[in-house]
Amino acid sequence: MKINSICCLGAGYVGGPTMAMIAAKCPHITVTVCDMNQARIDAWNSDTLPVYEPGLKEIVEKSRGKNLHFTTDLKPSIAGADLIFVCVGTPTKSYGIGAGRAADLRYIESAARLIAEVSEGNKIIVEKSTIPVKTATAIQSIIAANNSSNATFQVLSNPEFLAEGTAVTDMENPDRILIGGEQTPEGREALEALVAVYENWVPRERIITTNLWSSELSKLVANAFLAQRISSINSISALCEATGADVDEVSRAIGTDSRIGPKFLKSSVGFGGSCFQKDLLNLVYLCESFNLHEPAAYWRSVVTMNDWQKSRFVEKIVRTLFNTVNGKRIAILGFAFKKDTNDTRESAAINICRDLIAENAQVVIYDPRVPFATIQRDLLEVGVSQQLIDSNVEIAADPYAAAKGAHALATLTEWDEFRDLDLPKIHELMLKPAFVFDGRAILPAEALAKHGFEAFIIGKG
Repeated sequence: MKINSICCLGAGYVGGPTMAMIAAKCPHITVTVCDMNQARIDAWNSDTLPVYEPGLKEIVEKSRGKNLHFTTDLKPSIAGADLIFVCVGTPTKSYGIGAGRAADLRYIESAARLIAEVSEGNKIIVEKSTIPVKTATAIQSIIAANNSSNATFQVLSNPEFLAEGTAVTDMENPDRILIGGEQTPEGREALEALVAVYENWVPRERIITTNLWSSELSKLVANAFLAQRISSINSISALCEATGADVDEVSRAIGTDSRIGPKFLKSSVGFGGSCFQKDLLNLVYLCESFNLHEPAAYWRSVVTMNDWQKSRFVEKIVRTLFNTVNGKRIAILGFAFKKDTNDTRESAAINICRDLIAENAQVVIYDPRVPFATIQRDLLEVGVSQQLIDSNVEIAADPYAAAKGAHALATLTEWDEFRDLDLPKIHELMLKPAFVFDGRAILPAEALAKHGFEAFIIGKG
């Protein structure tokens, strides 16, 4: 099965960048990215992409209009494709059975029905979205029940393991590509067809092939393990603050142990992003579905620790500012969940700003990549009223505008530009005493003390 044309359903953070890389590395394959959101497709066809990633714009421009296309015309794109990536959203359910834990698969089901409706010939369907184990069976059942032609289908699982902010590098030089397929002659043939696509730039030894269920579960487990490391070191950060230890020194000491390793041991105000919490809760629900209550409770505790880290950061600000932030100006540096991305999904900044606003603080936010419309949407979604946003939220043009007249400054995203702030200027602009709450441990502690700040740095005793 030779792949000449690929269709991707979904032009979001996964579909757009992944297909741009495939198009750039496989100029002989026509890649079409489809989405029903006209504004999103228009953005992919413009000079201002809807997703910010270092290096992504250059990758898109290399192939766009040649073998890379973005369109809202779904049906002919599906019909003409040999291979169809499904990269639609799978948000956590907010209603009904499994609310707050289970994945909402309505977009997956819609995609499967549409594929069945318009397909002819042989098609390979690739699950790229993060989904629960056994979703492939649901896709196969829906297609079999709605296939009115003689089309044949093979369903593969190919979860993404991109880290936002380094997605282009991750795609160009991945640790591994994981592909799961049915262990039948037809399934193995489809699996090798997708392997051949990736082999255009990924060494074969980095392409792992498994059965469908192992592949589907591996995505959830990978994110759960990474999130667990972050929650673990964040729990230790609180102990370091209480005992006078330094969490960075502890991380360095344990990270040199080859059994542990140094990655994902950086303390912060908490993890965010589109995957970690969603996948953890999905794993919790999966365990509960099989009556595995102890594993479910274990993985739920990772989320609980992450929530606690954010709430204790807010409590530290309030207690330090003489037990009240009512009417006080708090400068927030960073709203994205991590640097080098404009993604705010599950960002720690959302809940921290919400809780400060609930204390009647005046929140002044600066982020170099996140627009006000996104900030406003995120605050509305967590229950901040439009009236409070209008009265208690301000957007600043730069860190110095945010700091002007502020009682306190809090760093919530580790943008590189915050490491090089003019600290004497910041101190001069702020009210005295000038309080700094470094939720990312990126500001120099000695320099903060030298310039007269009252500083709290996460994990520092």
